[in-house]
Amino acid sequence: METSLLTPDGPAAPRPAARRRRRRVLLWAVAVSVAGAAAAAAGTLALLPEHRPPARPPAPGPEAVARTAVTAGVPAALPALAALIGERERLVRARPRDGVSWALLGTAYAEQGRQTADVTLYPKAERALRRSLEVRPAANPQAIEGLSALATARRDFPEAKKWAEEARSLAPRRWTVYPPLIDAYTGLGDYKAGRAALDKLMELRKGPAVMARAAAVYRDRGWREDAQAQLYDATAKARQPAERAAYLERAGQLAWERGEREDALRHFQAAVRLDPYQRAALAGEGRALAALGRTSEALTAYQVALAKQPDPQYALELGELYESLGLAQAARVQYETLRARVRQDEAGGVDGDLVLGRFEADHGSARTAVDLLRAEWRRQPGIAVADALGWALHRAGQDTEALRFAAVATDKAHGGGVLSASYAYHRGMIERELEKYAPARRHLRDALRINPYFSPLAVPVAQSALATLGEVPGRAAPGA
Repeated sequence: METSLLTPDGPAAPRPAARRRRRRVLLWAVAVSVAGAAAAAAGTLALLPEHRPPARPPAPGPEAVARTAVTAGVPAALPALAALIGERERLVRARPRDGVSWALLGTAYAEQGRQTADVTLYPKAERALRRSLEVRPAANPQAIEGLSALATARRDFPEAKKWAEEARSLAPRRWTVYPPLIDAYTGLGDYKAGRAALDKLMELRKGPAVMARAAAVYRDRGWREDAQAQLYDATAKARQPAERAAYLERAGQLAWERGEREDALRHFQAAVRLDPYQRAALAGEGRALAALGRTSEALTAYQVALAKQPDPQYALELGELYESLGLAQAARVQYETLRARVRQDEAGGVDGDLVLGRFEADHGSARTAVDLLRAEWRRQPGIAVADALGWALHRAGQDTEALRFAAVATDKAHGGGVLSASYAYHRGMIERELEKYAPARRHLRDALRINPYFSPLAVPVAQSALATLGEVPGRAAPGA
């Protein structure tokens, strides 16, 4: 049984005799320590006219907490981010040539936009970061890192790579240049370079932020237990509630990908309790609750997440949940919301072609999906794009070509090490259409073993397809 991040196991209890010996030694050590301390204190006090304990330093304010988080590349709470933005806006008005403050302001805008899905913040972030480079053109890796993070938030991985590599060339020993580099390489499907960047990051820095980055890379390689262990340690060592909540949300996603509904739900709920602004965790609650048959609660969770963070992916998931319940009109509303949101995001420089292509493949025009995703693959050929393009080609009736992309997404030799139920399902359905029945059976079985609840619409289709191939699917425990 895998250990939950919420209830870490302690060391094994010592035997009674060992416990008594340990207690006697401990009491003796405490007594000696207390006696020595008392004697020292008495001698010291005799020399001083008055003894006052040193005053504790004041607790840092929210803007200081957010400043530390943003400069260290860790999640920050939205109220603290707002306080930091207000503080830096005042500073740059008073000191318009303060390049450091402009860089921090731009990075904070980008992070606020990412957390809220408010894409109007992205142009503001870009203006602030470029202003920082204008007033401080030399030795300004902070602004360059911010531009890389902004490009990642916009899903523009070629641009993210360009800025991240420039930051690394300026300051190769600065650890904060490596997380955006890892994101960029991952988005471009260059997993070898991403692993090398992670190795360098782990050489330069320890701590929860680095552990969380390692977990993401390990997850992409299919190393689930290693990813879970890194998130376990990151959660335990995180200092601020928002940071801990972010790592709990990622741990919940790992549990969900394994089909562990109850464990995923516990992690998502714990994340929301720590940080009520954790909208990704609320959407995660929606997934887990739907899989548990708690449909009304699932719909509410999705609706709240969308109201506060109108991410097109959440609209797609909610629409498919409505469709699985036979609520076609409610599903259409969400699908129209998705289309409108992608158009709105484009105005902020966000690339929404991946989620739009996924939607069009299953609920719109397969031909449109192929066109969108071919262009996306040429620009940034990541594993997620390979899977989506393969599925779109299948839906458009081009199964021979579709299989080539499905293989990229699922074969470790091509970099597709991530254990994804939906990727396996897509490949299995393509192989079934091509009358490759043995591999089709294997991949459909894998999909239902990895996560028997991966999609309210696709799971019944996978079960029916597997049954027609001569095997009635069971709900086995997810594999490692």
